[in-house]
Amino acid sequence: MIIEVSPTNIQVVKGDITKIKVDCIVNAANTSLLGGGGVDGAIHRAGGSVILEECRKIIAKQGGCKVGEAVITTAGNLPSNFVIHTVGPVWNKGNNNEREKLSNCYMNSLQLAVAHNCNTIAFPSISTGVYRFPKDEAAKIAVDAVYKFISNTSLINEVIFVCFDDENYAFIKSQLATKGI
Repeated sequence: MIIEVSPTNIQVVKGDITKIKVDCIVNAANTSLLGGGGVDGAIHRAGGSVILEECRKIIAKQGGCKVGEAVITTAGNLPSNFVIHTVGPVWNKGNNNEREKLSNCYMNSLQLAVAHNCNTIAFPSISTGVYRFPKDEAAKIAVDAVYKFISNTSLINEVIFVCFDDENYAFIKSQLATKGI
């Protein structure tokens, strides 16, 4: 499914984000930036040790990455140029500003992409795995944040939502349809 919000194309695909060739992919990281399970572990394994080495430099400089914020490294062995690491919120029944923090993940990642001249970006479904964010709500927040950002810039040419499972794919596809795109 490919949709165009002039001048940006938006796609949703089911697959492995480590195989996507774009300027930058987004990693659903943890605050330590040292790798973990899910998307984070897959990106670190596929990208190789250079990603971890650069994450360690970020840790030495600023102590990790806070929830809702984002940092950038090169992509090592991945087909993209950069990895933007963002830390999604752990779902706590919506009582700790989780929605705002998740939106910030997308907005801050897009801002970093633009700052590093990245015109194409791929996102996983942030916080919908072990962080237990409800997948339907996460999809709405993701699409709303991306749509808001790209409506105000011509610097992003393509956004790809890469979903590992059918459920996230269906929710993102549904949310894109509500935008009429």
